[in-house]
Formats: sequence, structure tokens, C-alpha cells
Amino acid sequence: MPVMKGLLAPQNTFLDTIAKRFDGTHSNFLLGNAQGSRGYPIVYCSDGFCELTGFARTEVMKKTCTCQFLHGQETSERVTQQVEKTLEGQREFQTEVRYYRKNGTAFWCLLDIVPIKNEKGEVVLFLLSFKNITDSHGKSHPGSTTEEDGTHNRKSGRTHLSQARERGRSVLYHLTCQFTNRSKRKLPNNVFSQPTLPEYKVASVQKSRFILLHYSVCKALWDWLILLATFYVAVTVPYNVCFSAPDDSEPENPDCDSTSRTTIVSDIAVEMLFILDIILNFRTTYVGPAGQVVYDARSICLHYCTTWFVLDLIAALPFDLLYLFNISVTSLVHLLKTVRLLRLLRLLQKLDGYSQYSAVVLTLLMSVFALLAHWLACVWYVIGRKELASNDPLTWDIGWLQELGKRLETPYTNGTVGGPSLRSAYIASLYFTLSSLTSVGFGNVCANTDAEKIFSICTMLIGALMHAVVFGNVTAIIQRMYSRRSLYHTRMKDLKDFIRVHRLPQQLKQRMLEYFQTTWSVNNGINANEVRPYKP
Repeated sequence: MPVMKGLLAPQNTFLDTIAKRFDGTHSNFLLGNAQGSRGYPIVYCSDGFCELTGFARTEVMKKTCTCQFLHGQETSERVTQQVEKTLEGQREFQTEVRYYRKNGTAFWCLLDIVPIKNEKGEVVLFLLSFKNITDSHGKSHPGSTTEEDGTHNRKSGRTHLSQARERGRSVLYHLTCQFTNRSKRKLPNNVFSQPTLPEYKVASVQKSRFILLHYSVCKALWDWLILLATFYVAVTVPYNVCFSAPDDSEPENPDCDSTSRTTIVSDIAVEMLFILDIILNFRTTYVGPAGQVVYDARSICLHYCTTWFVLDLIAALPFDLLYLFNISVTSLVHLLKTVRLLRLLRLLQKLDGYSQYSAVVLTLLMSVFALLAHWLACVWYVIGRKELASNDPLTWDIGWLQELGKRLETPYTNGTVGGPSLRSAYIASLYFTLSSLTSVGFGNVCANTDAEKIFSICTMLIGALMHAVVFGNVTAIIQRMYSRRSLYHTRMKDLKDFIRVHRLPQQLKQRMLEYFQTTWSVNNGINANEVRPYKP
């Protein structure tokens, strides 16, 4: 079953993380794509940079990392060339340069360029940090001679450059935890203190041996087992509720008690599976909102308690243990067991995981259709029983159950005494609901009373909706299964039409047809340039 493993985080998510984390520090920085096809485009600029230069973010995002939009008359051409060579060589670089704001005013800037690498050693981003040093640039020390003044300026300039560089690279310290290895500036796994932020690339995370991966094979097999148990609950619970006696003191049919007893072992086994599933869910990883896998046990417990825990707990209440202690089970207990149907909501959560498997989706759709018919059959039987129990002289003798009993020569007497067996009644109910859902019925099992007619109308309306949903999806699945073959015939027809319109020679026609068939057999009509990811 395909699941979202959460180990891959797209680059835009990474940039969004940087923006949210560091924009509040008023740092003046740009982030550029080091793998861009046209120069090194700027992919993010901070609010501080916009305030420093006067340019709006939308204007900056159209530019490259060379920052030519900041150049002016006094901008050093030598420094500009050094910046371009630094970007091409993917090296670290720092210098003082004179830039110009959008309104034309000049300012001295301490520029710091640092490449950021991923775990594979590939440079993926450039971080350009800007520090306004106009107030301290070129100032002389009072009371000094010219020579002493120049020497002091050079010393103070170097000191100021070092201090400003440390302040200007504060963003980089947060990003890389102050790289200890100067030659290998890789982005570590623990860059961010918050555990809910995604990794930039695939990263191996240390986890406890008692933590179960949600995308492991064992978890997939367990999910299939829980899926089968859920379907079992969806079938047996409505049947036990509707085909059981409303009161143990007055059994409707001798088959009722035996039917409940025959499923007690399987019912208890399913309850144990659901309880075990709750325990496993407290130790199963999940995909966080940012796309990363969460391994922390406390976070897993909190996430499960706030999502599916209450529903799973209600569905796993062991009502069937009452049979083991010979406790009298009334219809109220059977009605309480219907809360297990809430477990079907978990099935809806997992349907997206099966969407790429046409056969699985087709099977699930048909199973849902049959399950709906089963539920309606149970309701149809209850309506028939209520009509018999009402003892209404106008409706008692014309109900569908009474008609069925007469045909089978087992009529009801004295209200609800006698009648056909539960097996015959269920089969007749299922036959009626399926015929009503798929067509308008055949009349051998028909609605006679007002309540039965109203239910028949609702059943036919539901059947029309199911035709649109289920069979519409079935048609789309079948078309998708044969879409490649249809594409082949379409392109072959286009090629033949092209040959016929242009009256190509027979030899060239044969070569073109053979080339098309050979190419199709190799790549099955798949264009590799469209499928493979873009690589600059």
C-alpha cells in the first residue's frame, strides 16, 4: 500500500522554513538558487533587505544573485567581477562594496556570500548577507597623524570587518550551527530546534526499536488485517442488531440465539484485534504537517489522542465478553455495538493509498455497493417485523414477510410467531434490496404497506446515486486500464492519415510504420523528456 513516507521535503518548503524562522531577526539576506539554469536567481529575500534597499520583494525576486540592480556609478567593477567568479566557483567570499538604494542614495555594504551544501556535498543555495556600514566606513581616529591615522584605519577596518561579518552571518549560524569544518559546509540534520520542521533531503533518523514505521511491510500487512476485520464488523453488527430478538424473554425465532452464539468467538477475536491496534497506534510514526516523519513517542501519543483514539476506543469496547459470563444480552447491547461502524471512517482515510491500483479500487467499490445492499436488507427485515408486531388488521396480512411465509408455507400466526427461517428471510431481503438498487425490482418480493413503499422509494433513490458514483468510477477505471492501447491506435491512425495525405512512397511509408512500432515497443509511448524531472 503506497503511503506518504515523509522523508522528502521540497525546496520551497525549506525556503518557507527559513523565512518563518529568520525574518523576525531583521537580518538583511538573500537566498539564491545555486542550480539555476539562467544565472543564479534569487528565490527569497528577507524583509530587512527590502527595508535596507527600498526594493519590494516582487522586484527583487526577478533578479539574480549578482545584485546588478544595486549597482551605481561608484560601484567597483573589480568587486562585481569577483562576485560573479565567486558564484561560478561556488566559493565563500566577503568584501566591502558601495551599493545604491532604489531612490538613488548610496551606502557602503559589507557583503558576505556563503554557499550552502546538502548532505551529498552539492551546493544548492547561496546565502548573501548584507550589512550597512556607511556610518563606520572611512572614519579617521581623532588626534592622530596622517600615517598613524591610516594605520589605525586599516586596523580598525579589519576589526570592524571581522565584527560586522560575525553579525552579518548570524542567519548562517542559525542555519548551519556554526560550521566547525570550514571546507565542508554541509547542512546538518539538527539545524532546527523544532522537531516538526522537514529535512531538506532524505535523512536517516535514529529511532527506538519499539517505534513502528507507518510505511513498513509489517504495518501494511497489519492494515490489511484491520481492513478485513472492519468489513467483518460492518457485515455482522447490522445483522446481529436487526435479526436478533428484541427481548430475550420472547425470542422471535429459535435461530436467533444460535446465530449470535456462532459468531461470538470471531467477534471477540475482532475486538482483541481492535484493542491491539490501539496499542500499536501509540507506537506508530506518522507524517507531520510539514511532510516529515515524527519519531518522538510523546508526539505520537499526543497526535493519536487528538485524532483517532476516541473513535477507536469506542469501536473496541468488548460487548461480546458479556456472552462469556452468561450475562443476559438485550437489544440495547446490540444497538450499542453499532458504534463499531465508526471504524469505517478509518477506511475512508486509507482509500487514497489504494487509488493507483485499479483492481483494488474496483474491488473496494463493489464491496461498498454490496455492503450498502446488506445494510438496506437488514433495515428491510426490521420494517417487515415491525409491521407484523403492530397487529394492524389492515397491514398485518399484506406485509412482505407474511407474503413470503405464505409462499414458503410457513405463515405467521398470533403476531410474530412462526414464519420463515432467518436464512430465508435474509436472502429474500438481500434479493429485494439488490434488485431495487440495480433496477426497479421484479415484483416477487414487493412493498405493500406504506412504510415498505417509502423505504422502497428511498432505496431506489440511493440506487440511482450509487449508479452515478460506483459505476461511474468503474467506467473511469476501465478506461484508464486501456488508455495506453487507445493512445497507440490514435497515434497509428494519425500517422496513416499523414502518409495518405502527403502520398508518401511505399518504401518510406513502411519505414515510418516500422519505426513507430519499434519505438512504441521500446518506450510504450512514454516521452522520457516529459516524465523525468527537470535538471538544469
